[in-house]
Amino acid sequence: MGKTRKMARVLSGCVACGCCVKACPLGAISVWHGIRAQINSLRCVGCGKCALVCPAAVIVITEKEETCEETKAVV
Repeated sequence: MGKTRKMARVLSGCVACGCCVKACPLGAISVWHGIRAQINSLRCVGCGKCALVCPAAVIVITEKEETCEETKAVV
């Protein structure tokens, strides 16, 4: 089993308001085709700021196993 790290995840019900995009200090979130928020797993550090401002409460912070690419991006 590899290393795990925290990461934000968008559940169904996203209203694509963009609040999370503005709240993310690392620019890890974008609104995909005006439909829902999309989180860049290489940039997200799981700080939770996006989850705090989400009016639909559909962003959760989870533990995710790192891939080789993510480990390299952190280093």
